[in-house]
Amino acid sequence: MPHPILTQSDIDTYQRDGVVIIRGLFKDHVETLRAGIARNMETPGPYASNNDKAGEKGLFFDDYCNWQRIAEFQDVIKASPAAEVAADLMQSNTVQLFHDHVLVKEPGTTMATPWHQDGPYYFVEGQQNVSFWSPLDPVTDATLRCVAGSHLWEKPVLPTKWAKNEPFFDPAPYMPVPDPDAEAMDIREWHMEPGDAVAFNYGILHGARGNTASARRRAFSLRLLGDDARYTQRPGPTSPPFPDHNMEQGQRLRDDWFPTLYTRP
Repeated sequence: MPHPILTQSDIDTYQRDGVVIIRGLFKDHVETLRAGIARNMETPGPYASNNDKAGEKGLFFDDYCNWQRIAEFQDVIKASPAAEVAADLMQSNTVQLFHDHVLVKEPGTTMATPWHQDGPYYFVEGQQNVSFWSPLDPVTDATLRCVAGSHLWEKPVLPTKWAKNEPFFDPAPYMPVPDPDAEAMDIREWHMEPGDAVAFNYGILHGARGNTASARRRAFSLRLLGDDARYTQRPGPTSPPFPDHNMEQGQRLRDDWFPTLYTRP
């Protein structure tokens, strides 16, 4: 039986479309995550960015890989049902932690989160994976937007550097970044309350508009891995980079760096 927060329809939708909304996944942990984000912004990590882009206004802060130093993130990763829900959505017997990610758009921030797939930035291959994107403020226009089925495209989308709009790697193996609105793609987006979560595959094309509202938009993301996740070499440095990991092609990600959060009974 799936976790009580899920229905079989949720699992079927995730398996088919690569994206589904999970209402209330982090509803009991919103204040803890807000405190963790405040701590993260007060003491940014080495990968933090304000995404300063010419011609854009406001502040778009993002940072990742901070769960080991921010107790609030650790608490939520352990206490929330996210890992068990991930196992059901991925149809996996195990769930490993990949990384956390914080994204904050202050009021009046015009910069959009560009359309992208997470997978091409990562040194992970496999279909059993899931990202949870959870707003800690009510969101309407600044919510996450996902192109259903894009995790099944024949070629991945070229990863880019957000602020500079430059290719992250040589473009040869990748397809150009499409314009889902202009191309009338099947874009899924939802009005969301704090603690709701969008669950999406690493191969799903997604983005978000700027935040023109009068309130900030804080979001916490959690990236998890399933049974078939394996290390793969990319054409250049990955994001996150995880320097000196010493893993080899086809190896399961090392458990001391990427701990197992859940094992199905």
